[in-house]
Amino acid sequence: MRKERSLWSDAFNRIVKDKISLISLIIVVIYTLIALLVSMGVIASDWQEIVGPEYAPPSAEYWLGTDFLGRDVLRKTLYGTKVAMSVGLFTCMIAIPVGIFLGSIAGYFGGIIDEIVVWFYTTFSSIPGIILLISISFVLGKGLTAVYIALGATSWVHLCRLVRGEVIKHKNRDYVQAVTAIGGGHWKKLFVHILPNIFHIVIINASLLFQVAIKSEVILSYLGIGVQAVPSWGKMIDDARSELNNDVWWQLFGATIAMFFIVLAFNILGDALRDALDPKLKGKES
Repeated sequence: MRKERSLWSDAFNRIVKDKISLISLIIVVIYTLIALLVSMGVIASDWQEIVGPEYAPPSAEYWLGTDFLGRDVLRKTLYGTKVAMSVGLFTCMIAIPVGIFLGSIAGYFGGIIDEIVVWFYTTFSSIPGIILLISISFVLGKGLTAVYIALGATSWVHLCRLVRGEVIKHKNRDYVQAVTAIGGGHWKKLFVHILPNIFHIVIINASLLFQVAIKSEVILSYLGIGVQAVPSWGKMIDDARSELNNDVWWQLFGATIAMFFIVLAFNILGDALRDALDPKLKGKES
């Protein structure tokens, strides 16, 4: 247990010491706080309120201007933060347990179970991701819940592959054989001993999956099959298509700049976590 704690504390210290990684972590925390405050109704709950004339440009009164109905674009952008962060969270909550379970049983038990799982994720990965995502969204219908399920159902393959490969490497190691010698069962060896030793892969994958889910939601909403009744960055970008002809750029700017910072932050943070937690990379540095 001491070694496990030192691994995570070392990773945290490395991120804190690196200015870019630390700034990325702070950005993620800020976006998370915004999403929580919106969920609790503290901010942006009145995004539907008409606050001024239509298409008012950015000013001291309207920081990001107003839309075609006179609604505050800043409030819509903040509400879109809640949508984006919730999509990333629920996608991870669906995809990560599926990827861990299928990958771990395939790698540990092998044989027919491994063949079925490999066939399953190979079939999934052979279909272009965006086409599969759009197809599932059409079947489930429009709305935020459909986006959660569609993204979660299509985002587990990469993690499944990684977990399977790591479990295959770990299952014959000395510490697992020692558990076998004292009478430990398969599930104890797998979930109590092997998975904690490869959990850093799950954390790294989750940070990358989060930002992929955010971008995918924006694409779905932009295409008109994602979020419908509430503001999202994808819907704001879709609305901005016709506005640009009239030199109304601020709704596009608000959505894209909000998405840019969180996607970039998760990318940098994912790389930092990989460098800090991956034993192979740590070994190269030393």
